[in-house]
Formats: sequence, structure tokens, C-alpha cells
Amino acid sequence: MPDLNDTLLSRLTKAPLVADQRRAKAQLKDFIDRVRNEPEAAPLQEHLGDGFFRDLLLALADHSPFLWQLIVNDPARVARLALTPPEEAHRTIIDNQANLFRALRSGAITRDDAVGAFRQNRNAHALLVALADIGGLWSTEQVTQALSDFADASVAGGVNLVLTEMADLGRVHLRNPDAPGEGSGFTVLALGKHGAGELNYSSDIDLVIFFDPETTALRDPSEAATSYTRIAQQLAKLLQERTADGYVHRVDYRLRPDPGSTPTAVSLASAYVYYETVGQNWERAALIKARPVAGDLALGESFLAELRPFIWRKYFDFASIADVHAMKRQIHAVRGHDEIAVAGHDIKLGRGGIREIEFFVQTQQLVFGGRRPALRGRRTLDMLKTLHDEGWITANARDELSQAYRFLRTIEHRLQMVADEQTQRLPSDEEELKRFARFCGHPTLKAFSKALTDQAKIVQGHYALLFEEGPELATDVGSLVFTGTSDDPETLATLQRLGFREPERVAETVRGWHFGRRPAIQSARAREVLTELTPALLSALGGTADPDGALAALDRAFGRMPAAVELLTILQSHDRLRLLFADLLGTAPRLADTVAQSPHVLDALIDPAFGTPTTDEAVIEDQVRQLIGPSRDFEDFLDRVRDAARQMRFVTGARLLSGVLSPAQTGEVYAAIARAVIRASFEQVRRAFEAEHGIVPGATIAILGLGRLGSRELTAGSDLDLVVVYDFDENLRESTGPRSLDAVVYYTRLTQRLVSALTVPTRRGLLYEVDLRLRPQGGKGPVASQFKGFVNYQKTEADLWEHMALTRARVLAGDREFGAIVEQAVRDILMVKRDPKNAFKEVRAMRELIAQEKGDDDPWDMKLARGGLTDLDFIAQGLVLAHAHKYSSLIGLSTEATFAEAQVHGLLSNDDVRTLIEAHRILNDIFQWQRLTIEGKFDAEKVPPVILKRLATVAGSPSAQVLKETLGETYCQVATIFDKSVK
Repeated sequence: MPDLNDTLLSRLTKAPLVADQRRAKAQLKDFIDRVRNEPEAAPLQEHLGDGFFRDLLLALADHSPFLWQLIVNDPARVARLALTPPEEAHRTIIDNQANLFRALRSGAITRDDAVGAFRQNRNAHALLVALADIGGLWSTEQVTQALSDFADASVAGGVNLVLTEMADLGRVHLRNPDAPGEGSGFTVLALGKHGAGELNYSSDIDLVIFFDPETTALRDPSEAATSYTRIAQQLAKLLQERTADGYVHRVDYRLRPDPGSTPTAVSLASAYVYYETVGQNWERAALIKARPVAGDLALGESFLAELRPFIWRKYFDFASIADVHAMKRQIHAVRGHDEIAVAGHDIKLGRGGIREIEFFVQTQQLVFGGRRPALRGRRTLDMLKTLHDEGWITANARDELSQAYRFLRTIEHRLQMVADEQTQRLPSDEEELKRFARFCGHPTLKAFSKALTDQAKIVQGHYALLFEEGPELATDVGSLVFTGTSDDPETLATLQRLGFREPERVAETVRGWHFGRRPAIQSARAREVLTELTPALLSALGGTADPDGALAALDRAFGRMPAAVELLTILQSHDRLRLLFADLLGTAPRLADTVAQSPHVLDALIDPAFGTPTTDEAVIEDQVRQLIGPSRDFEDFLDRVRDAARQMRFVTGARLLSGVLSPAQTGEVYAAIARAVIRASFEQVRRAFEAEHGIVPGATIAILGLGRLGSRELTAGSDLDLVVVYDFDENLRESTGPRSLDAVVYYTRLTQRLVSALTVPTRRGLLYEVDLRLRPQGGKGPVASQFKGFVNYQKTEADLWEHMALTRARVLAGDREFGAIVEQAVRDILMVKRDPKNAFKEVRAMRELIAQEKGDDDPWDMKLARGGLTDLDFIAQGLVLAHAHKYSSLIGLSTEATFAEAQVHGLLSNDDVRTLIEAHRILNDIFQWQRLTIEGKFDAEKVPPVILKRLATVAGSPSAQVLKETLGETYCQVATIFDKSVK
């Protein structure tokens, strides 16, 4: 029995104010009912009638959907936390998180169990911290340290789990399996608030990964960059991938050296050279808080020791003051936070906010820390005290800024506790703001507003004393003058600082816009918006990997657009969209073209749902149908379905670009969108066709998807491979409508109408290209096949390659019962007993024919290169055709799943399966990115270097050249297995 005098529950001292008593009490009543029905939660019952704990639950029910969901989902967990000392509960959760790799290694849990446990631990810890914080048990320092401790455990535990798995695969040697990070050859540093031990409630964690290229921990040290980048990617996936249990942490690797052109893991040598030659003051400020948290901790400490001369200058560095202040002014200029406000105010980046306190401290650390080692601490509050003790600030500044910091951090945590979002912006709506004020313990909005503005003014006052006033928005990034006919030297210098390689060409392009050389921006309103937007737009473009290429792409887009005012207005209003659009221009011209054609597609990127995608076909079909909406007539439907598909595919591509979706998931979503479009289009076509020609009594139809559509691996540029099968009663061949047709003619024309609906260009553009050549007899056969003829052809006349195509077939639309019959017929065809040698011989012959017709020597052609995706697909299809009669479980699987199933039945060795699956993943990932970025043939000689760099990063390679070498090795491995297996 726990000591009830030393539990979280017994130590509560306060609770927020409830805004909606009726709703909160109703939710609490439901929770009490759940507690009664759950024996493990029973000890809570006596504490739910009154007291701080009851008041705290009411407040959470009223103010925090996120926390309340955690509470009602697991009353037993609430009981455990409430009836345990919070420090003990914290330590238990931390230990569990850090040591999951041991349980996985021992076989006590599975990989899926570990993934779930990581997230359940996070949920428990989030609830614990919220209760201890809101209930008055822990100070701001204790809260931020507890959050940082848990992040440490998550990162270290995740790294140890990934290393343990890699050791099991023989890819890494562990010096100490109980402490996998020791001697692992790489180190993970936490930066930002995580590194300082000041993490906020729902923050990203800023990590950087450095490795020793001379490591002995790897089987092959030459693969260090690839291997450690893969570890970084697996760690990020483990922590931030959303499952039914939620996520652990969002991971941000962008504080590494030159993130636009370097792999996720950076060698120590490269890092040293970078910081010594081009390292900037903001990077010095970031490294003040750097702390090793995972991997080889000793290596991390050694690295930071080597960087001390870069971070801490020997002489007083007053230039840092101007540099850091310029960073702050840029935040204000870009984000519009030029006044102290309440409604909609950003308490981190706004005037008088958290960032000003941090800059106040960090700047003086940068200036004086080289001569005063005591000023090299990581924590803001500690350094405020030290700055006073060392004589740099007054006691009043120390106390007022410390109090303001605690106040603002508490507000920040309450904002993030509402919905577990990384936000620092107060509600704009007055009613929402009133509710939030009560969540923060203030009885009225007036009291809350006064408290906030008082603290912000204090912060702003101290900040202003440290920094001289700087120029405002118009000159924040420097001179940007595009009037007249000649170049302004200061403007050219500003453009060069922003990152443009050819500032003269940039100036001429922008001047041309103002001169109306592009019809899209000739209107007075367009030029007015463009004038205001140009500094922020050029800043956004300058932050891309290829600013000049991005600007040129934007100029081409303006040249194709009929009017640009809608796009410019959207970009002016949303800085996040501006940055993303700049990235699209530089690295994904296909997506940028979509924006130029339909600017409104950007709206979806500011929807909160952007970060929580789904691959569920039914959900995606609902989304597509909602976007299509009701149509006036068939022509209107054609326009609407094109708009809907364009928006869905754009969002999917943007999610891939942003890392929200993996390449494999992206293929599933593209296929789900195509399926939804086909189903919606077929319904409309069928309805219109039946109105004209009636129905064929008793007849039925099914539409099959083959190729990448069938295997759910569609890309941004894939055609749709379709086969249409129908059946009817020979005694009822005529349709019933006013213009009756024979059944064969009826289904031929119905299929043609469907293809036309999917392919005809309208004023809203193209939808899909459709390929019917995989039907019986190919281009010579009828566009729709009668069922009996289809089955007879497949059994008696079809070549093996046609059966290979059927291994990817699935029914997408049509009549459900008949679809099941067709699917069973396809299974029966695939399960016909075949001589494996003959089957594989024909597979090989088909592969050689494709090589003769289309070539196989382009290393950047992921499909056709010898050893590429075609070989992988053919191995899988050959296995199905050769062995499905004996192992029917091979049917209907993805390529990778087919390899895994073949391993189960002893058809492939463990090593071969591992090689094939890894090869398929890397090639498919790159293939998805290629199709996302470039329309048409991927010509590496003509593709912008930034896109090749992006592909290299996707594959975990440090450069395009290394990627090309890696691809060559992958192709060779696959080709060897192909030659061995397909014979």
C-alpha cells in the first residue's frame, strides 16, 4: 500500500479554473463510472468527490482534449500516477524508456511491442508532467528538466534499440551489448531547449549526429556515412512515426552543418572544417546548449571540447550583438510580431517573449564567455544568475527576467497541453482566449492580459537596453531596390548574402516583374502585393538549397499563369507556406507547377490534418468524394474530379517532401487516390450511360487495377493499368434503354466512356493516362473482356508475362459480388501448377526482351537498370507463378512481402531476402522521389544538382556520386540474385 502522504495526489496545491462547469462535470461523471468498472483504478474513487484532484480533473476535462483523452483511455494509469510520488513515477518511466532495448534483445518483447511501449511511456510521462505542473508540485525548472530527462531516455533508448538490431544483422559490432552506444563510432547531440535541459511540453527535439569516419564499429568503415545516416533515419522513424498509440517526439535534424546539402549524419572531420571556415554566430549560439545524449557520449564530449575555440572566442566579440539582434529583427519582420499583444500573440517569438530572454542571455555568453568560463552554462535561468554574479547585469534584471521566463514558459506549456501541439501562439478568438486565461489560473481575460503585457514589457525593456535599435522591415535583410534600369550595388550585395549566386540576373528578373514583363503580375493589385512580398519572398528563396534555380522556376511559373494575385496573397499571409513553396520551386518543380496552376492547393498545407495523414483507402475515398462534392452535370463532374485529384496528389507529394509520409506510404496513398477517382468516375459514367442505354438485365462488371496501381506502389507520374471484365446472360443480350445496345457493344462503349472520363483534358487539365494493353490479346483485343473469354484466354492462350501481370491484379470498382468471382478466377489462374524451371526461364526471356527494347544501362533509371525494380518485381512474380500452386499465401502480396513469404517456405535464403528487401526499399524510395521532382525522363545530366543532392539524402548517401556508387552495388547484388533465382 503506498504512503498516501507522499503521493502526487496528496501533494497537489492548486488547480486551474473551469470555464464550462456543466460539460466538465458531465465528463468527470463518465470517468468516475469507468473507474468503478476498473478494479486497478478503484483506489481513486474516494478522491473524486472533492479536493484538488477532483478540481484538477474537471479543469483538464474542460481545457485539454489531449490530456483528458489520456485520462479516460486508461484510468488504471491515472491511479498509478496519482498514488505514487511523482519523482518515483518519473524515474520508473525514464528507466522503462531507456531500457526497452534490453527487453527486445532478450526476446521478452517484439519490435512492435517496443514501438508501442515507447509511445505508451510517452503518454504516461506527458500526463505525469502535466499533473505535477498544473497541480503545483513542480517548479518550471523541474518541469523542463523532467521533460528533458524523458527526451534523453527516448533518444538513448531508441539509439540503443537500433544499434542492437543492426548488431543482430551483423552490420555493427557492439563493444558492450548492455551499453550499445559505447564505442559505436557516432554521437548524438541534443541542441536547443533539449540540450539545455529546458525542454518545453510539446516540443520538437533538435538533434545532430556526428560520426568518426575511422570507426572500427562498422563491418566496413567506408560505409560510415550511409550506415550512420540510416541509424539517424531509423531513430527519427522510431520516435516520430504516429501509430495508434501516438508518437514519442518530433525530431528535427536541421541544426546540423549545411542541412540542405549534407546527409543526416555528418563526419567529425567535415563538421570541424565547416565550423572553422563558415560557421555563423547563430550556430555558435546553438552549440552553447549542445549536450551528448546518445551513442558514444565520450566522443560527443571530445567533439565539443574541440569546438570550444569556435564557440568561445578569446577576445570580447561585440560583433555578435549586432548579428544576434539582426536575427531577432528578422523574426519580427517575417512573422509580423512587431508589437506586444495578447490575442494571437506569439509568446516565444513576439515582442517581449521567451526568445528575447534567451537572446539576452546567449548574446552576452557569446560576447564574454571566451574570457569567463562561468558563462558557458546551458540553462537560461542559471545563466541569468551567473551574469549577475559575474557583474554583467543588475539584480533587478536577473530577478525580473527570471520571473518573466518562468511566467512565459508556464503559459507556453499550457498552450501545448491543450492539444499536444508545438505552438506558442495565443488564441485569436476572444472566447477561446477567455477560456485559456482560466486554464492559466486567471479569473478574467483582463487579469490575464495585464499579467502577460506587464511581463512582456519588462522583457522588452531589458532587451532594448542591451541592443541598439536596428532598421525595420524594409531594410531588415538589407537594401532591396529594384527601381530604375540599373543595378543598385547594395541590393546586389544583399542578394549575395541571401545566397544567390548570380545577383545581377536575380535583380533583372525581379525588375522585370515590376516592369510587368509577366502578364500574370501586370495588374495593379498583383504588383502592390508583390512589392510588399518581395523581401520575404527573396529571403525564403535564399533559404533553399538552390536559390537561383528556385527563382528561375518561379519566374517560369509566372510566365505560365494567367494571374498570380491569388498565389501572391496566399504567400503574403502565411510564412510557413512561403517557405514550403520556395522549397518546392527548388526541389520539386512538378509540385510547384501544380501550385502555379491551382494556387488554392496550398490551403491544405495549413490544415492541421496535414501532419496526420492516412493510407486507409476508405478514408481517402471519403476525402476525395468530399472534395468533388455535388456536380451540376457530367462536365462539371469532370472538372471537379480533376481539381480533387490534383489537390490530393499535391498534398501527398508535399507530405513526402516534408517527411510526413515515407516513400512507401506515398505509393499507397497515390494508389488510394487513383482507386477513389476510378470508383467515383465509374459511378458517374455508368449513371449517364444507363440513362441513355438502360441496363443489360443480369449483367455485371468489374474493373481491375494492375501494375503499380494493383500493387499499391503508384508514383506521382504513373499511368493507370486497367482491365475491364464483364459477364451477362446469353439469353438477355439487349440493354433496356431508349437506345438499346447488344451486351458486347454496351460494355465496349461503357469502358470507352470510362477511359475518356479519366483521360480527356478539360479546362482543369489532365487527370490520368490509362493503359489497357494488359487485357487479353493486348492492343488487338476488345477493350473490355467477357468473363468466360477472359478466363479461357488466360488458361489456354496467354503467355507467361500476362500471368506475371495478373500477380498484381486487384479489383478496384464495379459490382462487388462479381468482383469477388473475378478475383477468385485470377487466384485460380495463378495457382495453376507450373514447372518452376520453365516458369523462371520465361521470366528471364521476358526480362531480356525488355532490356533489348528499352535498354538497361541507365544507372538513374530505377525501373529498367539491370538489377533494378523490374528485376525485383520479376523475381517476386516468378516466385508466385512457380510456387503458388503449393503456397497460395504468396498471392496478393507486395514485392517485399512476397520475398518475406518466400523465405518462410524456404524458396529464398535469409541473406538473399534481406538483400532484396533492402534493395527494393532504397530503389523504390528514390523512384518515388524522382517522379515527385521531375516530370518525364530523369536525365541526371540535366537535373538540377539540388535534386540529385535530395535523392542522395533520401538514400542516406553524402553525395550524388556516392549514391550512384551505392546504386551500382545494389544493382549488382540484385542482378546476382536474379541470375541465381530465375533459372
